[in-house]
Parts: sequence; structure tokens; C-alpha cells
Amino acid sequence: MNAHPDLRQAESARPILEVNDLKKHYALPGGLFGKARGYVYAVDGVSFEIMRGETLALVGESGCGKSTVGKAILQLFDLTSGQVVLDGKRIDDLSKGALRPLRQRMQVVFQDPFSSLNPRMKVKDILAEPIRNFGLAKSNAELDKKLGDLMERVGLPRDAINRWPHEFSGGQRQRIGIARALAAEPDLIICDEAVSALDVSVKAQIVNLLQDLQAELGLALLFISHDLAIVEHMTHRVAVMYLGKIVEMAGKTQLFSSPQHPYTRALLSAVPVPDPETKRQRILLTGDVPSPVNPPKGCRFNTRCPYVFDRCRTEEPLLQSTASGHFAACHLHDGPASENPMR
Repeated sequence: MNAHPDLRQAESARPILEVNDLKKHYALPGGLFGKARGYVYAVDGVSFEIMRGETLALVGESGCGKSTVGKAILQLFDLTSGQVVLDGKRIDDLSKGALRPLRQRMQVVFQDPFSSLNPRMKVKDILAEPIRNFGLAKSNAELDKKLGDLMERVGLPRDAINRWPHEFSGGQRQRIGIARALAAEPDLIICDEAVSALDVSVKAQIVNLLQDLQAELGLALLFISHDLAIVEHMTHRVAVMYLGKIVEMAGKTQLFSSPQHPYTRALLSAVPVPDPETKRQRILLTGDVPSPVNPPKGCRFNTRCPYVFDRCRTEEPLLQSTASGHFAACHLHDGPASENPMR
């Protein structure tokens, strides 16, 4: 029976993924009487949503917590607090048995195409595993057809399915990793630095493949990356992380043309400009990234910010709207616009 039109419209308007105040703190062993001597605040209050068919890029320096967010969504460990909601259903409080069928809807493409594929399994077995696990083929003939279709869909010959992973290049292996994610017929794919280990020309091919697959299948993508040049090419919205928190979130065009956080502005100033005649003033941040074990009080960026003032050192800024669809966590936006160097 077909769903009621109003129900279908409501489902399409609902985010496929909602992350609400997500926190993951790792205890540091070694305290007295077996207690923790402190915590690593890897992710400390992250919230966002992703619509069907949308790409949200999660960007920031190494160690900011962006990969931990991806693993938390996949429920690879218990959360400290917060919620993960998949298509209207909370999944972070489910048992392993209840969560298992929902894992089909969330898949991942890992960073390293060499270590992410089992070298002892042929490609056909790697791709067949999720199809068998989730009962997506009723016969061997249907399974074989699905495997061949997957290879073609990611730009590999059907007859290459009988080869071993070591017989493929890095870019080809990443295509196999994408095919493995697609095999489960998911709604959401988390790409965790999925192109960072590839050559420049191969990166472009994989990004174009992901865009084509998204358009064809209506996939939602969480694209975790530190490469803003790649992000600008493929995303719809961008969330910028710094030391476990989102400091800015906006549509791609808004963020790249008018960043509203000093950290985002510094990141964008380091992106190479295609036109060699165009000059861009590089913003060099002084100091090291603080430790997530002992993050600064107030704004976590205050130790490196060129615009820091007293309030930044004592009061944590909230992620708030600075324009339609544009959010930034910066006290500069609370004062007069004429005095705000970010405007």
C-alpha cells in the first residue's frame, strides 16, 4: 500500500540525521583508587542535522574531534551524553540487537583504502558481506547481479570482482570501499577523510563519483575533511569544529564568501587560490592548539584569536544566528556591527 502524500511529504521534510548536544569524554586512567585523573574532551556539545540528499562537511584541524563525531553517529562506542536521531528515531539508547538492522541505513567510507579492505577476501566477498548480512538478495543469481551492478556503479569492470584488494590501485580500492558502503543500500554515508590519502587527480575522480551517486540515489553525506578546497567543490553546508565544538555553520557560499568566526577566516586564508594573479592575505594563528584535556575557559579559541578581549576569556560564546542560515560562536557579534571586525 502506498504511503499517504502528507506522510511522504513529512518524511522528506524531516532530517535523515539529527545530532543533539553530542559529548564524548575519554577518562584518563592513573588517578587514586582507580579513579580517572582527568578527561579528554574530544567532543563537547555538538549539534547539527542533515537532510536527505544533502552533504554536510565537517571541517577543522587534526584533533578537533570531527572523526570522533562520525564514530559516535555510527555508535562505535557509548556516548558520554547527547542524542543521535536517525530518520526520527533515537538510536543512541538502543541495544546492540535493536541497533543492528538500523546499521544498514548508515555506512562509512574510511580514510585509508589500503587498510580498510580485508586482504584475505576477494572483492566479491567483501561486497557480498553486507548484502548477505542484511538479507538484500534472495538468490545467488540476484546476488551476482547486485555485485556486478555495484562494480559498474563505482566505475570498475564487472569481471574485476574476482580479484584481490592488492591488485588494485589506491583510487580503485577507494571505489571498492564506496561500493561496499552502497551494498547495504543506505540512506546516509559518512566519509571520514575519504579522499585525503589519494593523489590530487584521483581525489577529483572520487569526489565526482560521490556527487554522481548522491544525485542518482538521493544519499545524504557527512563529509569529514580538513581539505577546504575539496569541501568547497562538493558540499551544501559546512560545520567548522575547533577543540570539540562547532564554532561556525553555514551554507557553502555564505561560509566561503563571508566567514563569521576568526578561526574559519584563518582556515580559509590558507586555501590555495586557483588564479595566481589573485592575492590573498594569509592569517597566521599564533600559539599551539590547546589540549582537549584542559581546554581554555570561555571561548576555546581565545588563546589564538587576533580579536580576543576580556569576555572571551571567561564566558563561552553560544552558536547563534548572524544571518539567515548562518551561525557562529563569537562574542564579537553581540556588539554593534560597526565595531565588529568580522563584518
